[in-house]
Amino acid sequence: MKFLFIFFSLLLCSAGITNAQEFQVSGVFTDQENVPIPGATVLHKESDAGTQTDANGYYELTVPKGKQTITFNFSGQKPIIKTLQVSKDTELNVQISEKDVMLDEVLVSAIRVSGDAPVTYSNLTAEEMAPRNLGQDIPVLMSYMPSVVTTSDAGAGVGYTGIRVRGSDATRVNVTINGIPYNDSESHGTFWVNMPDFASSTENLQLQRGVGTSTNGAGAFGASLNLLTDAISQDPYAEISGSIGSFDTRRANIKFSTGKLNDHIEVSGRLSRIKSDGYIDRASSDLESYFLQGAYVDENTLIKALVFGGQEKTYQSWNGVEQYQIDAYGRTFNSAGAIYDAEGNIVDYYDNEVDDYKQDHFQLHWNERLNQNWSTNLAIHYTKGRGFFEQYRQDDDFATYGFDPITVNGDTINTTDLIRRRWLDNDFYGTTFSAEYKNEKIEFIAGGALNKYEGDHFGEIIWARYATDSEIRDRYYDDNSTKTDFNSYAKLIYSVTDNLSLYGDMQYRRVSYQANGNETGLVDDDFNFFNPKAGLTYHLNEDNSLYFSYARANREPNRNDYESGDPEPETLNDFELGWRYAKPNIKINANTYYMRYKNQLVLTGELNDVGAPLRENVGDSYRLGLEVDATFRFAEKFFLQPNFALSSNKNVDFVTQIDGELQELGNTNISYSPNFIAGNNFTYTPTKSLQFSFLSKYVSEQYLGNTDAENSKLSAYFVNDLNLQYTLKTNSFFKSIVLSGLVNNIFDVEYISNGYYYTYDVSNNDGSVSTLNGTGYYPQAGINFLVGATVTF
Repeated sequence: MKFLFIFFSLLLCSAGITNAQEFQVSGVFTDQENVPIPGATVLHKESDAGTQTDANGYYELTVPKGKQTITFNFSGQKPIIKTLQVSKDTELNVQISEKDVMLDEVLVSAIRVSGDAPVTYSNLTAEEMAPRNLGQDIPVLMSYMPSVVTTSDAGAGVGYTGIRVRGSDATRVNVTINGIPYNDSESHGTFWVNMPDFASSTENLQLQRGVGTSTNGAGAFGASLNLLTDAISQDPYAEISGSIGSFDTRRANIKFSTGKLNDHIEVSGRLSRIKSDGYIDRASSDLESYFLQGAYVDENTLIKALVFGGQEKTYQSWNGVEQYQIDAYGRTFNSAGAIYDAEGNIVDYYDNEVDDYKQDHFQLHWNERLNQNWSTNLAIHYTKGRGFFEQYRQDDDFATYGFDPITVNGDTINTTDLIRRRWLDNDFYGTTFSAEYKNEKIEFIAGGALNKYEGDHFGEIIWARYATDSEIRDRYYDDNSTKTDFNSYAKLIYSVTDNLSLYGDMQYRRVSYQANGNETGLVDDDFNFFNPKAGLTYHLNEDNSLYFSYARANREPNRNDYESGDPEPETLNDFELGWRYAKPNIKINANTYYMRYKNQLVLTGELNDVGAPLRENVGDSYRLGLEVDATFRFAEKFFLQPNFALSSNKNVDFVTQIDGELQELGNTNISYSPNFIAGNNFTYTPTKSLQFSFLSKYVSEQYLGNTDAENSKLSAYFVNDLNLQYTLKTNSFFKSIVLSGLVNNIFDVEYISNGYYYTYDVSNNDGSVSTLNGTGYYPQAGINFLVGATVTF
């Protein structure tokens, strides 16, 4: 900190020393729809000085008097070069044209939306994530976006993390990477732990709240999130990054790019390693990942081949902790792996109660710009996943494993202590495709995908105190499942006038799912879904626009739903009404939404034996809300990014069984759906090299079940983080050194971001039934820190 203070003081002192013949060139860099482009590099050719556009596309350069050349570098294509005479402070706003469009962005253009579409969305760039990208998962880096709530099993953002948007959990957030589905085909979950440090290979991401536009993969019932991986670098570089922090958290990665070789070919890559002990007891993580990309680009063609993936080994912490355990052992208690004596006291912990999984992804993309109007995109992909979780089990029934009772010393034995592994070995492969037509009035996209999933689920016992007549590598279950997912869509944006544009989107999706065992559910279902969407955008003037949209989505049950019963598919009708206001220093987005569900599969609050949330159909339900987010820039050194979401989330005429009888509870709150969420990012940039950010997040109370039971209520919490980034430009062997610091939960708040709620029936002596319940929690870490450095060559 002393080092940073000295540099900070010197920079403040030098900021007031200027040459009388120097002037400021400043402005905003925007795309074709006049949407600001953050993170673009702006260089003054004569001095080789440079800067980057901020979140609002704004830049500033100090240049001498006379003729000057300024270049704007951004992903994918040749730099934009501007020459101008400077004799005073000058405003230079630059808007890219059709020929400047980033070919990398076309990989996701079929499923993303731009500023003119009647869809509610937020963007996040690599440059915006960079100051906080010190090893935590992507959901944690997204936590300050509107309507977003994140949580971490291990309590500190490394390992298993989760995200909810508008109260909808991760199984209902459709995730794609370069347009390729990432959600697990069976569980619908997204397991970021399988791709640690993936933020370091992400160029930008877009979060569409609500149904959004048609995309590939499972339907979006809370949001859709699409990520674009690293764009082609114009210039070669090498980068070494490392960070350390609380709970013995350590991250190291190396990145490189050859830049464009012969103006056409680029190879880039990354290797990462993250280790952490976690905040929760024994919730350790040992994570490795890689990313390798080869690309060919010319004026009209982009071909990309990508291989990326990771391996995770995490000590299980998905059990959470109940209040009596907090009282007895503290809020970091972890029951996973506990070994009990005959009196029920914990005497030891099994040292390998771990989740061990490896996942590799292969993608090949070919984008072709046929002419000024037409472009096409074709991708093929393959994902290979394999791994297990290991558990020590005490006094398990023989029947669970197909064992026959045995007699030992005259006693019949039908239970045993054992160690088991439950395996998943799966393959996911397919293709996505699209064609796009653009002219001054029409933007038309047609596309689709055909994907297939094949999963093997099996269990092995690797040790047992009593194993009867079992053989080595015997499988006590051996199930498989197959899922085929086809979709096709067509989208049209038509500019009726300069002020009015219409939007239409139709998608057909066919899903076929078969599974053959108790561990996968007994399934043989086919679904045919039609998902129409329509909307309009009206520009009141240059700064103000209004939009309205309607979208329908249908979604099939997941594997856990089939294990729990006989689920129905669910339907959502989503209505969105929004206002956008944009000025160089002020940007405001406000929208209301009404999401009406039929047969919504809501979280019950209960978990299965691997910590996955269970769901049930609830008939009619809705979410009604108001979301507002804004960016304000003050005095060119301060910017403020507040957001809030106010909502009402209800099950309509909810009926459930309590004390052995069905009871009508009327309208109840939907589980895991806080009525108020707010976030804020206040950033102060005293110099071009130094940035301070103070980040805040408030989440109101929420219920962990659907019966409005008082003991299922999770308390509200308000946490704040402090973030620092200092950039040192050099003319030596190093191009730059970036120092980052992050203090999470700076006021050391004891808070809980997630939990579970379960009920069970007991028989009374008089023959009646009483329903009892319990509540568990996932406590999050108090004040903790991460510091890191990135050296670029």
